[in-house]
Amino acid sequence: MGRRFQEIAFTPLVKEHQKEHGSRGQYDRMEKSAPQGNDTLGSAEQDFIHRRDSFYMASVSETGWPYIQHRGGPKGFVHVLNPSLIGFADYRGNKQYISLGNFDHDNRVALFFMDYPYQTRLKILGRIEAHEHDSMAPELIKSFRSKDDSSVIERVILIHVEGFDWNCPQHITPRYTAEELEQTLAPVRERLANLETENADLKARLDSLKKGSPQIKA
Repeated sequence: MGRRFQEIAFTPLVKEHQKEHGSRGQYDRMEKSAPQGNDTLGSAEQDFIHRRDSFYMASVSETGWPYIQHRGGPKGFVHVLNPSLIGFADYRGNKQYISLGNFDHDNRVALFFMDYPYQTRLKILGRIEAHEHDSMAPELIKSFRSKDDSSVIERVILIHVEGFDWNCPQHITPRYTAEELEQTLAPVRERLANLETENADLKARLDSLKKGSPQIKA
């Protein structure tokens, strides 16, 4: 956990609850021992983000209501532009624009990147920078568009990372995508196919023996 994440997330009221439940001392030691300047994404965080095919994004409206949105795409659709900046292409959807409206009010955002099979979660706090009608938008949209992609990209969302934290795996239920299941089941299917081939060969040999030897009964 970076020091900046604690500074943002551990408000006075949060610290009071930590004291009540006995965890304040532990987090206080972690905060004091955390080196300065470690709040940018390291190689582990960058690789983790690059391998994700979805994430959850939370914003807050001008009326104070939180809102969570899911974003998905092919692995690597979230670009790590530098250790403090990530971004993604925002495609046309149901046209509610709730998150976009919330960002006009408050550009702060919280992200959850999940790896369900390995029960790992990366939390990121940052600030949004949306490019849609400005001079940077055309080039950004072009650079974020993947090959053979004809979907409508309405804007590019950049996120300036303020802090991050890894969560423990407790209570993360493992889930698997079709691709992940295919990788797991491929050796089983290959073994099953080999067994079926062996079984067919043995059956053919047995049938041949039966035809050549009338004494052999099924």
